[in-house]
Amino acid sequence: MPETWLGTWVLDVPRSTYAAAPPYKRAVYRIERMAGGFRVVYDMVHPRGGTTHLEWTGRMDGRDYPLQGVDQAITYAYTSTGGDSCDIVVKIDGRVAARSHVTVSENGRTMSTQTGGTTTVYERQ
Repeated sequence: MPETWLGTWVLDVPRSTYAAAPPYKRAVYRIERMAGGFRVVYDMVHPRGGTTHLEWTGRMDGRDYPLQGVDQAITYAYTSTGGDSCDIVVKIDGRVAARSHVTVSENGRTMSTQTGGTTTVYERQ
């Protein structure tokens, strides 16, 4: 995992684009190194005030790793595409539910995720 990914990232809702209304009023995630891999901790606030806390621990090796904090069997698989970008495959009960492409800007201050018609933009804190 590139060093530029590590740290705390905050969703920039006005710079993000959604097919419908934004699913979150606020979102923050932390990416930190762990032995042999990394850990991502997500904290999100929904438009009506509900919150979600999720954690994912794995490697950027294309293998499925379980998402913690949900009732469903959800896995994330990260695969490096070179430099400061990667592809993510999200599966629910073993079936592909989403594919995303993530890129960190050259200056390391912005992370963008493209999933279908949605682009989320996060700023490093």
